[in-house]
Amino acid sequence: MRYSTQIKPISYIKSHCAEVLDQLTEEREPIIITQNGEARAVLIDVRTYEQSEETMALLQILALGEKQVQAGEVYPLEDVAGQLRDRLARTATSATGSAKP
Repeated sequence: MRYSTQIKPISYIKSHCAEVLDQLTEEREPIIITQNGEARAVLIDVRTYEQSEETMALLQILALGEKQVQAGEVYPLEDVAGQLRDRLARTATSATGSAKP
C-alpha cells in the first residue's frame, strides 16, 4: 500500500465526505488527513478499527502473560489440567443429576 496516494487535505474530506467513506469501505486503506500541509489524522474503516482493537487486546494479554512468567507466577501444566478435569467432572455430574460414589 502506498500512503502517498491516500493523503488528502481536510478541505477535500469536507467536500467529498460520502465518496471518501465509500472508498474507505471498499478499499479498507487508511486515509491521512492533512491540515495546513501537515498530517493531522488518519481515517480508517470500522472493520479495520475493530481488528486493530482486537489485536491490541491480544497483545496486552500476551504482555501480561510475559510479566507473569517473569514474576514466577506460573503453575505446572499437569496441576492445571488436573484441576480442569476435576471441575469438568463436577459440572458434568451436577448437570446430569447423578453423584459419584
